[in-house]
Amino acid sequence: MDKVVTSAAHAVADIPDGASLAVGGFGLSGVPTALIDAVHGAGVGGLSVVSNNCGAMDSGLAVLLAAGRIARVTGSYIGANKEFARQYLNGELELELIPQGTLAERLRAGGCGIPAFYTPAGVGTQVADGGLPWRYDGRGGVALASPAKEIREFDGVEYVLERAITTDFALVRAAKGDRHGNLVFNKSSRNFNPLAAMAGRITVAEVEELVEPGAIDPDQVHLPGIFVQRVVALSPEQAADKKIEKRTVREVPA
Repeated sequence: MDKVVTSAAHAVADIPDGASLAVGGFGLSGVPTALIDAVHGAGVGGLSVVSNNCGAMDSGLAVLLAAGRIARVTGSYIGANKEFARQYLNGELELELIPQGTLAERLRAGGCGIPAFYTPAGVGTQVADGGLPWRYDGRGGVALASPAKEIREFDGVEYVLERAITTDFALVRAAKGDRHGNLVFNKSSRNFNPLAAMAGRITVAEVEELVEPGAIDPDQVHLPGIFVQRVVALSPEQAADKKIEKRTVREVPA
């Protein structure tokens, strides 16, 4: 039952080239940076990543992106990540952009053993009809486009069929975890972390605080240990290393 692994490098050592990874985080919040850095250090490539975005400010998944280790991204946001946009438009990686709520539900469904579900999100758009550029050819043309999806009507409303997502591995970050893998997330850093953890066949969690079993009130557990196979305790320095993308959103009046 003790799922604690001695180091991040040891925890990700069996991730092979071409593996699929569900990665928690939103922007710079709740990103498993130590585990991502360990994957980078292992030298693996050709990775298929499922995450809301692909890192920011040269942090998180941006480390793997800049090194050319990511072959495909399933996500919902490019944002201000210029390298992500450059690789996508130049045909260097494949990108499946999907609505953010759909991404969350596809991960949750994968973790719950639900193969697919119907949602109204995307009906009447290329999300459902197909034709979204998944990969460009580097010359301005589309090398691979998304296929059309099944549409079904319920009570006079059209819905699109979306398939669940499961991955080989999942990397997540929690504020607190015990040796059995039960996790607690801090406020908004919960974001996609529980959903990513549920979708991974092997889930690795880096925790800012490691506690003994029983120290977490069962009612306070955000993600049960059944979804977590490995736990890595961060050092105080790693736990405190939390970057801020934008400290202000507007100019302070004089």
